[in-house]
Amino acid sequence: MKIALVTGGGTGIGRAVAVALAREGFTVVVSGRRPEPLDATAAEAGHGALALPCDVRDPTAVEALFAEIEGGFARLDLLFNNAGISAPAVPLEDLDPSQWADVIETNLTGAFLCTRQAFRLMKRQSPRGGRIINNGSISASVPRPHSAPYTAAKHGITGLTRSTSLDGRAYDIACGQIDIGNAATDLTNPMRTTGVPQADGTMAREPTIDTANVAAAVVYMATLPLDANVQFMTVMATKMPYIGRG
Repeated sequence: MKIALVTGGGTGIGRAVAVALAREGFTVVVSGRRPEPLDATAAEAGHGALALPCDVRDPTAVEALFAEIEGGFARLDLLFNNAGISAPAVPLEDLDPSQWADVIETNLTGAFLCTRQAFRLMKRQSPRGGRIINNGSISASVPRPHSAPYTAAKHGITGLTRSTSLDGRAYDIACGQIDIGNAATDLTNPMRTTGVPQADGTMAREPTIDTANVAAAVVYMATLPLDANVQFMTVMATKMPYIGRG
């Protein structure tokens, strides 16, 4: 039995990945701040899936989450660092520092806190090792207009991915990153309806992809043997304005 933890598992990409992992044979733990969506994900995933509410910004809460996982399963094979939020799309000079802090603490510090606890468990469990997959987003490479906190956090995720991959080598802990472009979730509805700001100042609708495609990519990364690793993968809507000049 392989155990997977999906943070931000109540909705969107997190839910799709949790369900796909369960179908692949993982026992899935989903975490997030709101119990109701987590319970819905666990029910959809089945196969013994467990919902454990946790605020990844809180070191004590993260420690308690991993203690419960270790107490119940004695190991963790996969961590999918997916929890994330965004700030209002306003000019950088109008952004409140508290909005910046919320995004950095959730998207970057939260991933670090979970990775920290995963390292501790994966090092001492038997068999040793495991895999960590970080949700980087295309914003880990290029920004959208008015997205400084989210973009900075996702660039930080790339650094965390590289450091985690390097520091985990000696302990059979593999780490990779999936950069996702325009997955169809509630958060991306404006892309398909009203449109979103473009770098040239215009508004434009953009194509999206089904979250099932993202989930399939994560499952591929997750089911490799630990001597093989997808370091970085980009899964995106083919015609979104990313490659070239838009």
